[in-house]
Amino acid sequence: MIAISFPPPDFRITKEGNKEMIFDRFRKKYVVLTPEEWVRQNFLNYLVKVMGYPAALIGIEKEIYLGEMKKRYDIVIYNRATQPWMLVECKEMNVPLTEQTMQQVIRYNMVIPATYLVITNGIHTFCGKYMAREQQWNFLSVLPPFA
Repeated sequence: MIAISFPPPDFRITKEGNKEMIFDRFRKKYVVLTPEEWVRQNFLNYLVKVMGYPAALIGIEKEIYLGEMKKRYDIVIYNRATQPWMLVECKEMNVPLTEQTMQQVIRYNMVIPATYLVITNGIHTFCGKYMAREQQWNFLSVLPPFA
């Protein structure tokens, strides 16, 4: 498990009707502030402000197809050659990270082949890299520096 200390939040939050909205700096629009979105926005802040990942190389909530099923990934960080480098699946804080969560991000990885896979619920974070030669996952104790 990776210890994450989120930077102090500096989000713009507003209300539209009975819904709280948070401004997503990456998508450049207000989105509904769900518990999962809270985790996503804090994790994005961490990636950019603490880890130094380039904001310009981060994709959020894009549609992908798994066979006939439409899905949306949470976060993809691209390398400087704009190839998928890290795929992140966010869950809300009260959702435990299970084998099922890891299987979800592995399925997304079939469509978006990234070097690193991350699952987080804002409390717990795991990052793995598949070692093809050994045919096993190597779980890291820290997020990798951006390459």
